[in-house]
Amino acid sequence: MPRRRSFGSVRQLASGRWQVRYLGPDGLRRPAPTTYERKRDAELELSRLEADLSRDNWYDPDAGKIKLGPWGRAWLAERPLSKTTRERYEFAFRGYIEPAFGNRSINEIREADVRRWYAGMLDGDTGRPSAAKAYRVLRAMLNTALDDGMIKRNPCRIPGAGDDKSAERPVLSIDEVLRVVDAMPPRMRMMVLLATFTSLRFGELAALAQRNVDVSTGFVTVVENQAQLSNGELFLKDPKSAAGRRAVPVPDDLLDELKQHLAEYAESGQDGRVFIGPKGGKLRRQNFRKIWIKALADSKVRPVHFHDLRHTGNQFAADDGASLRELMERMGHASPRAAMIYLHVSKGRSRHIADRLSARLREARPKTEEDALGHAEGTRPLSKANGDGAARRETRSDLHERDGGDEGT
Repeated sequence: MPRRRSFGSVRQLASGRWQVRYLGPDGLRRPAPTTYERKRDAELELSRLEADLSRDNWYDPDAGKIKLGPWGRAWLAERPLSKTTRERYEFAFRGYIEPAFGNRSINEIREADVRRWYAGMLDGDTGRPSAAKAYRVLRAMLNTALDDGMIKRNPCRIPGAGDDKSAERPVLSIDEVLRVVDAMPPRMRMMVLLATFTSLRFGELAALAQRNVDVSTGFVTVVENQAQLSNGELFLKDPKSAAGRRAVPVPDDLLDELKQHLAEYAESGQDGRVFIGPKGGKLRRQNFRKIWIKALADSKVRPVHFHDLRHTGNQFAADDGASLRELMERMGHASPRAAMIYLHVSKGRSRHIADRLSARLREARPKTEEDALGHAEGTRPLSKANGDGAARRETRSDLHERDGGDEGT
């Protein structure tokens, strides 16, 4: 006879194995998911299930039997997502997740399954960014299943798998930027200059209206972003965060050119677009890309993406001493994570800092008798030169001029 408790019972089956049966919080008597070779193991499982119920840690093993395919499609339909985010999620689901797990019950997906799936993407033709996006979508879906009591543990547990670790983006020199500008059609030259020296994204530039540009104060204000779906639909959307809505100063040397662009190439009126397509319509990425690639070839500048101009401008700002907060405001980011990548010091900037520190060190070191004499005469030895032991000297004014004339630069 099975031993009964108020919570459940353990009984031996005809096969000789032991089965656990218990009363769930929904009032249904349920068998445990597996049977046990030893009675003692079955009794331990019954005690564990009772403890889980007392801690409100029980989950319905039948709830997770639904297939991931139909459940995932419903999850996407119910999710409050923007148009572009929804398109990316659906692409990741249809292209990577559903083919691998669509016919699997949610509670049958194990950590080893996820590891094999993720490794297979990386070993195949899937790039790291696409694999990371697919992993993040699957993890988000299964987090919902966990919250709904369909599974006891999310099997997406690969450290760093959801991080996009793309190769470091290239940085152009100012000379290279200007060469590309000269190779662009006149109506597109300001697009390249603003992308570099205000760090606006393509979508932000395409959405700019005349009312967003104030040449009297020298500021461009970002209030919207133009997005495009895979079916070609263009629409305006709000920035991702409050930080994305920002005013960015335009370098003074560009203001006259900006005024000329607005007068000659922008649509008229306050709502008129600052940049328009080659045939007068809305600016589209695919049309602009053809112009961009031709300009790179004509200017003999290495192949780079238009978005790399934003990276270039941010690095220029960092090299010129912009703080982390200033970079975040310029880029329109609420988090410092993206801005941090621009704070690595370039070799030229590093050499400049080292030279200035060297000058400070010479100022502070004790003077020898010869040094003191030179100091009194307004000169100071810097190095041995010409191999004849003669000391090379330089006046303080020469040193100041060589270092830029301003210790705060």
